[in-house]
Amino acid sequence: MEGVGLFLAGLIGGVVNAIAGGGSFITFPALMAAGVSPIAANATNTFASSAGYLSGAAGFRRELWARRRQLPKIAVSALVGGGLGAWLLLQTPENTFSRAIPWLLLLATVLLVWGDPLQAALRRRFEGKQSLSALGSPLLALLLLLVCTYGGFFNAGLGIILLGYFTLAGYQDIHLMNGLKLLVSALVSILAIVVFGVGDLIAWREGAIVLVGTLIGGYAAASAVRLVSQRLVRRAIIVVAVGMTAYFFMAN
Repeated sequence: MEGVGLFLAGLIGGVVNAIAGGGSFITFPALMAAGVSPIAANATNTFASSAGYLSGAAGFRRELWARRRQLPKIAVSALVGGGLGAWLLLQTPENTFSRAIPWLLLLATVLLVWGDPLQAALRRRFEGKQSLSALGSPLLALLLLLVCTYGGFFNAGLGIILLGYFTLAGYQDIHLMNGLKLLVSALVSILAIVVFGVGDLIAWREGAIVLVGTLIGGYAAASAVRLVSQRLVRRAIIVVAVGMTAYFFMAN
């Protein structure tokens, strides 16, 4: 039954990620409910989400190829940040991370609720400015490194933060931004998984079950995404996110 529950969590998480984002609010608590320790559940959730990021990025390969000259710099920040964030997680005591979970979930929930208005505000602020020119390349590279470090440490909410970052950086093509978001998330996850694997943090069996579920859910949702109200799904996942965050605050 535990395996069925993890698979269903992955299935629902994959659907949610494909339609509105926020699947970690389903998969991360499910891994903890299956008996995986908090830090290991976080690391395992990163592993379980990685395949969906890769397959999603492949769907935007045309947009990404058009900006291929910018990709090496972005990739370096993603890999270094992902590795650094994962290393920081390895240095974090279990009790400290357990106490931090409600606050991390609260941050991800706030981003989920206010992500769209924030992106709209940033888009209005930097509309018409060329990519990487609004704040200057060094500062934007540092900002991306910090964002990716967060993603290596705690995966939930990373996609929303990345969309805000690319808006701030001057990107306006939403398809390109989604492609970059998925590519960066994949690169962050890949190096984080290596670090987590070396640190023996990943529950491979549980993670593999969730991963299969996310792949099937994401694939199924891709063909039905136009038939489902993104606003309705987002509202539903916000309710789940608020409930999960409140639960972890009370449990602590």
